[in-house]
Amino acid sequence: MIRFATTAVVLSLMSAPVIAAPVSYEFDKSHSNLSFSYNHLGYSITDGRFGDWDATLTIDTDAPENSSVEITIDADSLDTFWGPRDEHFKSGDFFDVANYPEITFTSTSVEKISDTELEVTGDLTIKNITNPAVLNVEVLALGEHPMAEKQAAGFVMETTVLRSEYEMDMYTPYISDEVSVVFSGEALIAE
Repeated sequence: MIRFATTAVVLSLMSAPVIAAPVSYEFDKSHSNLSFSYNHLGYSITDGRFGDWDATLTIDTDAPENSSVEITIDADSLDTFWGPRDEHFKSGDFFDVANYPEITFTSTSVEKISDTELEVTGDLTIKNITNPAVLNVEVLALGEHPMAEKQAAGFVMETTVLRSEYEMDMYTPYISDEVSVVFSGEALIAE
C-alpha cells in the first residue's frame, strides 16, 4: 500500500537546493505511519495500521520520471487494536498471512498536479494479486530538516483500495468494500 515517489517529484518541482541525481532517501519510521480505515455497517469507522514495513526511495531531481519507490509491508504486522479482529483479518478469510506474508507497492509513474499535489501510480500486490493503485499526495514540507540538518521531505499520501479486488470481500456490502489508506511519511537523504 502504499505510495512514495512523491518526495522525488517534489524536490524537482519546488525551489529546493540542487541535489545531484540520483539520490537515495531513507524514511524516518519514528515519524511515518501506514494506516487504514473502513466503514463498519454504517455505524462506525474502524481504524488499523501496519507497523512493520520497508521502503526503497530513489530521487532523480533532473528527471523525476526516473525516480522510483518500492515498499514491502509485513502483512502479519496488521494491528486494528483488537486482537480477535486482527487474527480474523490475518486468516484465510482476508490477508491469509501464512501463505502471503508480504504486501508490495512499486511505483510506475508520477504526475505533478500542482506545486503541492502529486499523483503517483503503481502496482499494488496483495495475496499475489496485482492491481494498479493511484496515490494522491500532498506535500507538507520540503527543505533542510532543522534537527537532522540535511534535506528532508514530508508528505501525506491517500488512496482507496477495493478489498474485493484482492479476494477479501467477506461481509460486503454491509462492511465497506472500500478501504481508505493513508501514509504519512518523513524522509531524509541517505548517507
